[in-house]
This record gives sequence, C-alpha cells and structure tokens, in this order.
Amino acid sequence: MNFSPYPFELLNNLISNISPKKEIIKLTIGEPQFQTPQIIINELIKNAPLLCKYPPSKGESYLIDSQIEFIKNRFKLDIKSSEILPTFGTREVLFNFPSFFFNSKFHKKSTRFIAFPNPFYKIYEGAAIASGANIIFMNLNEENNFKPHLDEQSLKKVDLVILNSPNNPTGSTLNIDELSSWVKAALEYDFILLSDECYSEIYEDIPPPSILEASLKVGNINFKNILALNSISKKISAPGLRSGFIAGDSRILKDYALYRTYIGAASPLPLQKAASVAWRDKEFSKNFRQIYARNLKLSREILKVKVEPYTFYTWLKVADDMEFTKELYANDGILVLPGRFLGQNGAGIGYVRIALVYSEEVIKDSLERLLKWI
Repeated sequence: MNFSPYPFELLNNLISNISPKKEIIKLTIGEPQFQTPQIIINELIKNAPLLCKYPPSKGESYLIDSQIEFIKNRFKLDIKSSEILPTFGTREVLFNFPSFFFNSKFHKKSTRFIAFPNPFYKIYEGAAIASGANIIFMNLNEENNFKPHLDEQSLKKVDLVILNSPNNPTGSTLNIDELSSWVKAALEYDFILLSDECYSEIYEDIPPPSILEASLKVGNINFKNILALNSISKKISAPGLRSGFIAGDSRILKDYALYRTYIGAASPLPLQKAASVAWRDKEFSKNFRQIYARNLKLSREILKVKVEPYTFYTWLKVADDMEFTKELYANDGILVLPGRFLGQNGAGIGYVRIALVYSEEVIKDSLERLLKWI
C-alpha cells in the first residue's frame, strides 16, 4: 500500500527551517483547546477500577442508551439498538469500514469504487488505498458552493459514497433536501452512503440536518444503504474519550459488529462510563457551541470574507497557500494549514484552513494579526 504523507507531516516539513519571531499559535488542527467538563473527568476517575475488565466490542448498554438519547433529542429520531454501534471515535470507522464493506456480501460488483469530497479528511483517501478501491473525487469549489456532486456515469459505478456535512475544511453544509437527494440516489443506484457528521454540533444558529433525518423524509424508514457517523470530540471538548457511533442500516451493522470483534477497537469501560455522561450533556455542549459561534462571527467580521456558520474552520482564499503559511508563521508565529495538503489534483490550492478552536481573545488577536498578511 502506498499511503501519502499526512497533512501535518507535510506542514512540519514546510516550516522545518523557519524560526518564528513571535510566540506560536497553532490554528491548524481541529482539536478543541478547552478543558473537558469536570463532571466527565469525575466519572472517568470514579470508574477507573473497571480497567481490570475487558470491554465488549459492541459497547455497554448504558453507552448505547446515551447515544440513542442524543439522537432522539438532537434529531427527533427513534433509533433501535440494532441500528447503532458505539465506536472508538469516528476515525477508526472511516478507515476500516470500507475494507469491511468491499469484502462483505453487501458488495456485489467485481470493481471497487469509492467517492468522497475533494479536499477531504485524509482518512478517506487512506481507507480507499487500504481497501484497494478506485477513488472518484467529488471536487469542491466556489462554482459549486463547495458541495459534492456525482454525474450519471459515476453514480452507476460507485459502491460507497462518503459525505461530510458540515464539511471539513470548507464549512459548506447540505440542507435536508440536498441530503434527501443523496438518499434517493443511494437507493436508485444501490450504493452505500456513509455520512460523516462529526461537526453536526458546531453551528451558529440553525443546527444542520442528519442523513438519518433525510432518510425518513423520503420514506426510507429502515435506513437501507444509509449510515451516519458522529463523535463526542467536538461537541464537549473531549477528543480523548474516543467516543463515536455509526447508525443506520441494521443489516449492514449486524455484520459490521461481527467484523469489529476482530479488530480490537473496543473502548475501555471507564471511557464508556464517562462518554455516556458526555453524550447526555446539554449545558456544556451549548456553551462550547456558543464560543465557536462567536469565533465564526469574529472571523467573518475581521477578515471580511464569507465564513460558513458551521464547523469551527475558516476556509480562506489567499494568493499562494504555501507562501502565505510560511510568511505568516515566520513573522507572526501563527500557523495555518495550506489547503493543498487536504486535497488532490489541485483541490485546495490557494486556500488555507484556519481552526478557530481557542478562546475569543486568542482568536481575535490571531485574526487581526493574520489580516495584514492577506
């Protein structure tokens, strides 16, 4: 397998010979820079003695119940326990699910095709390489409002489509009608639709919809061919809990659950206990969301550019993303991610991704300093 370097490895190589003149502020990675709520930490500590036990790969009932409750409260959906699996975050699913799928009874063709947005979360590409699949890039650009699309020919041959809404890095988000069109396409052309929704809880005013809602909207009540992924990491500043879920088509999840017993991705019981508290939380997650919402507005006001009201990124257009990154880092110590490191075939060139994951004060100061280099 021939994996390409991860974006942050490319970034480290780019700046390796630069000594910043000011203190470094890393606006590169989507990692919340806020303390995990104490109530979650306390639950983790209280249950530390459970480390003496092996965790079941399918997840404990209390964790599953908390995730079902989250889906019901957030999306007004009643998910059955057979329609959801707790996961060790979402990254491991995004990487191993394609390998499972292409070697399962659900894949009936002699060829393997996977489609995903471009630019993209690097794991999508790694999963395609690991599963031996051909990639169909759904290029995102200003002309299509950074929204994914497949032509008729691609729809006929694709086996697995990964959507990412709200999107990393652009912030572009599919509305319920657009998601519904994707569900209809998945049923008509019989491909699996995997929707990466880990940024669903980061928004200014209106919460973005889920592919599961769209599935019900078009009458696909059993979620045939439809799967949604979500994570606790961004919602409540707890990426270290590694708690996510995959929900939807119970036929697929039944076999995927068996597959997962072999890969050793079960979450330790203390983490499951803490995660069950985190999934049920409403107060702290609302506070974090409000911080990110204010940061999004700051970015819009200071940089005078269009900033989507979703995720905590600004996808900023610049003359040269590599030179801009180096100049900004060298002179002001502010580190951003060149867009080309997130794409293929020219996607992302001329953009940088800015992660608005610090306090308002830090973000305001960073953006004001960054402005003069645009």
